[in-house]
Amino acid sequence: MKAKTVLPAVAMTAVSMVLTLAVVLMWLGGAVPWPVALVVGLGIDGGWLATLAYERRLAAQGDHSRVVTAVGWCFGLVATGVLIAHALTAEGSAAAWLAVAWLPVAAKALWVVHGLWERTALTTAALDDIRGIQQEARDAAAVARARLRAEASTEETRLTAVTQAGARVARVQAKTAKTLSAAWSTLEDARDGEETGRALTSVTTPVTPGVTPRWELPIWGPVEPVTDLALETAPGLSDEILDALVDRIRHSENPALSYREMATRFRAAGHSASEVRLRAAWKRVA
Repeated sequence: MKAKTVLPAVAMTAVSMVLTLAVVLMWLGGAVPWPVALVVGLGIDGGWLATLAYERRLAAQGDHSRVVTAVGWCFGLVATGVLIAHALTAEGSAAAWLAVAWLPVAAKALWVVHGLWERTALTTAALDDIRGIQQEARDAAAVARARLRAEASTEETRLTAVTQAGARVARVQAKTAKTLSAAWSTLEDARDGEETGRALTSVTTPVTPGVTPRWELPIWGPVEPVTDLALETAPGLSDEILDALVDRIRHSENPALSYREMATRFRAAGHSASEVRLRAAWKRVA
């Protein structure tokens, strides 16, 4: 990389010095002896080369001198001025000389570029480390993108599965509700039918004489909360008192209440008894 910046600067500097020396010899050769013109040309090139060498030495030491840089630019501008003056006074080839008059300034600019490169140049090891860091960053970014895509795909699959499961549950619930509705309708028809009462009477009359049978559908809907445990822990009622309460509640209306209505009113009145004891008392009094 160093050769890519220093070789163009060296080549352009050499060409500029040759052109400057040639122009000085041609321009001053007719007015003064040629040794004098040669000394003038070599003086310009020598001063430029000396300041350039000193400037490069300072740069190698990590130093910089504005005075030396200014002197170097002065020699470059002098060489450019000589080329421009010769181009303006030359006959028939002014355009050609003006075309090369910028070479001294361009050579000086190339040395400035080379100096900037030297101040910012890195070693091979540092460049390898930088490339490694950049590669690690690219690898991490690629892994992160792959992880995000995988997570997004997994979430999409999960949502699809949940949606399908929800749809299946909804279909099952709809089918169950339809089945229950049909069963409920069948029970309603059976209860409201004319033959139901006679069938129940023929079955229950021999067993419970004097009791009018009642056909009740099971409860389908909200249920009552379980009785508080504090009531269950209260002192229980004796069988005689329980039978008397059940009989009084049962015959509180005419016709006599069913077991479900009696049990509801029994608990609503604040009494406490287990379901087994309450059914046993109902059987005894009924």
